[in-house]
Amino acid sequence: MRQRRTSGVWRGAAWVLTPVGVALLVGAVGYTLVNYRMVTVMGESMRPTFSQGDRLLVERIGPAGIRRGDVVLVDPPERYMTAPVLRRVIGTGGDHVAGEGNRVSVNGKPLDEPYVTDSYDDPAVEPYDVTVPEGRLFLLGDHRANSNDSRYHLDEQSGSFAAAGVRGRVIGNSAALTVPSVVGGVGIAAVLLGVGGFVAGRRTRRPVVAAAPWQAA
Repeated sequence: MRQRRTSGVWRGAAWVLTPVGVALLVGAVGYTLVNYRMVTVMGESMRPTFSQGDRLLVERIGPAGIRRGDVVLVDPPERYMTAPVLRRVIGTGGDHVAGEGNRVSVNGKPLDEPYVTDSYDDPAVEPYDVTVPEGRLFLLGDHRANSNDSRYHLDEQSGSFAAAGVRGRVIGNSAALTVPSVVGGVGIAAVLLGVGGFVAGRRTRRPVVAAAPWQAA
């Protein structure tokens, strides 16, 4: 009777832990695949922050979550480029952006941009002074001397990119994946415990065969 009771406990735990673990694991994997992606830097426009060949983690983000200073993966205007590009957000809807050479100001305040290391101005870029339309972004590359960005498209909506075209924001490290990683780890542990419960339950159900008594000759 005791063996049956122990077997029932193990099997009951297994029936609970296994599906819960599978659900947690599938949920963590699905959440990660939907909200994050890895991209490879294909050009030099964001150097030295990111160099060609770097692998970056990008999180999905809506237009409302975009902030100045973010580096975003965005769809550019098709008449200029066709593939998504990485650019830094300088201004959002309603911002007044002015620049001359590598000096940029937003709403009258000069930007401190330690990530820009170009030692000379791009002579092909003329001074600009624009107001970013609502729902759009003024974007620049960090390598200002080698970046096809908002400065070159000023005749079309002040050079801005559609905020709705942002595919994601680059995150500096994998800390954002801590929660789904922990959930996935708990799921794996629950599945392993569940499988162990099934095995333990089967073992406790095995009948015990009594040994035959020794007989004297």
